[in-house]
Amino acid sequence: MLDRRLLFVTGKGGVGKTSVAAALAHLAAAEGRRTLACEVDAKGDLAAALGVAPVGFEAVRARAGLWLMAMDTEASLREYLKLNLRLPTVGRLGPLARTFDFVADAAPGVKEILSVGKLTWEVREGHYDLVVVDAPASGHVVGHLAAPEAIRELVHVGPVRHQTEWMLDILSDPSRTGVVIVTTPEEMPVTETIELAADIAARTPVDLAAVVANRVL
Repeated sequence: MLDRRLLFVTGKGGVGKTSVAAALAHLAAAEGRRTLACEVDAKGDLAAALGVAPVGFEAVRARAGLWLMAMDTEASLREYLKLNLRLPTVGRLGPLARTFDFVADAAPGVKEILSVGKLTWEVREGHYDLVVVDAPASGHVVGHLAAPEAIRELVHVGPVRHQTEWMLDILSDPSRTGVVIVTTPEEMPVTETIELAADIAARTPVDLAAVVANRVL
């Protein structure tokens, strides 16, 4: 599992997905892999699990071989504009941020693709050996992982189409990308895990790398 480049760790709320994401990131770093741990909901739980202070969008070295960041879609948009449109964006986006929020709320998938795009870009650029994502919980992760395909269906030409193509190349490659579902040995979490695994297979291009049963002992 840790020989992949990108792992999304998900599961029903309360099963310990953040703890598992932190453990995987710590283990990979301890084995000598340059590792980035990313918290998508940016609440600071992953930082706490790793025993460090909350961080922002810019990756911060947590310990030897391990960096930590919190996803921020506005910051991801700023980075995208700077890298792809060569716009010298500085600070907050101001009025553009309000427009972005309006468009993102009106068009499902915009915030998700900015998040997934940032993560796959890190893989594409080779900045890290492994990116471990404390992903959205089971009720939201499928939409997150399906966003590039949804955007590709809407945009048929131009740079956005090209970018969704390479994102999908990374996401759909089981040697590089996988989902880890965390569950507990109880009826409801197990049932939801079975349903989630089926949804991921049917609606996203991402391979199921593992199911982790937490709190067994």
